[in-house]
Amino acid sequence: MSTRNIKHQLFEQFARVGKALGSPIRLDLLECLGQGQRSVEALAEKCGLPVANASHHLQQLRQAGLVKAYKEGLYVYYRLAGDEVVSLLNAMRRVAEQNIAEVDWLINTYLTVKDTLEPVPAEELLDRVRKGMVTVLDVRPPDEYAAGHIAGAVNVPLAELEKYLDKLKPKKEVVAYCRGPHCVLSYDAVGKLRGRGIKARRLKEGFPEWKAAGLPVEA
Repeated sequence: MSTRNIKHQLFEQFARVGKALGSPIRLDLLECLGQGQRSVEALAEKCGLPVANASHHLQQLRQAGLVKAYKEGLYVYYRLAGDEVVSLLNAMRRVAEQNIAEVDWLINTYLTVKDTLEPVPAEELLDRVRKGMVTVLDVRPPDEYAAGHIAGAVNVPLAELEKYLDKLKPKKEVVAYCRGPHCVLSYDAVGKLRGRGIKARRLKEGFPEWKAAGLPVEA
């Protein structure tokens, strides 16, 4: 077999990954799995899908090597195949942000207007946490927090944030994070905190990116 034929066969296999990523539904499922493993039923509920539809998309992701599955009793559970999947999704996001005008318009129209301050990079947050300079809020749902979170972070889902405000130290900055860099939860949390006179910023990325970078996590 010629070298050229081998290359074409390799590209054909690589294209399976690209094809699997070519669906907003499957990207949504991957974002959910970035928070921790889930059953098919739980993923269907989180993504607003019929169970059969969610299962079909998950099988396509599995065939492309992006997720892995195992069975426990009557349930099938899925997880990301590895941290390299998070890196792949981030690379795709960055290319889209830099080269697709519609992406830039959506971000500026619906996200940037919520928060014009520069977000906190992961390494800076880690340094400030170690020095006791910030309070870190995980504003994701409790089940996602339980599956894994930034070490030392406090889980305060967005719907419960108002009840928690009195517990925050007014002179200590708060850094909020959620599922990823475009997750609206952290934008809304920071807006509410600033509305109450609390110094607050977002983490630049989200929990999956923090974990993939090998930074401290708890579960």
